[in-house]
Amino acid sequence: MPSSTPPLGRRKSGKKAFWLKQFHTWHWVSSAISLIGMVLFTVTGITLNHAAEIEGAPVIAERSAALPANLRAQVAPDDKPDAKKPLPPAIAQWAEETLALKAGGDADWSADEVYLALPRPGGDGWMAIDRISGAVTTESTDRGWISYLNDLHKGRNAGTAWKWFIDIFAVACLIFALTGLLLLQLHSKKRPSTWPIVGFGLVIPAAIAIFFIH
Repeated sequence: MPSSTPPLGRRKSGKKAFWLKQFHTWHWVSSAISLIGMVLFTVTGITLNHAAEIEGAPVIAERSAALPANLRAQVAPDDKPDAKKPLPPAIAQWAEETLALKAGGDADWSADEVYLALPRPGGDGWMAIDRISGAVTTESTDRGWISYLNDLHKGRNAGTAWKWFIDIFAVACLIFALTGLLLLQLHSKKRPSTWPIVGFGLVIPAAIAIFFIH
């Protein structure tokens, strides 16, 4: 009577085919998710590495305005010590409508001035309100689109949503790399050069770091 148990070789072949399918699926899905981000981070890796050579001249714009009389009481001097707190909602809305500024975050409240830093990718800015006269001064610095992309690479002043994107992108890249490694393992018997090439990928940066970085 023939045995119902498949031969050992066939079981191994079937198991390998199963894992090949799984790794291929995870590999292409993770590559699809991370593709655009990988292109962005690769290009900005080059621009960051040559930032001093390609960085453009910053463009600085200054503006002045006067806080409406009905809002001045909200920033009028008082006897409270210096503090760090957001602008009153009405003043933040006025700044957005009048000066096209997103006046969020905490401002520095001193005895005679309210100072709000307005950092952003690719530039910087600030707004200062004189607590006595109501005079408003703003400055905006634009360092160009290359600086903007470089700051996205670093996650500089890009907000919570971009922070989450970087985390998800990093996980997708990790899955892409690990499944690629496992696929190399499964195919390595038929490709003898696999591990020497992988080894070069480790040895070359390690040697540069040990012998050329001081």
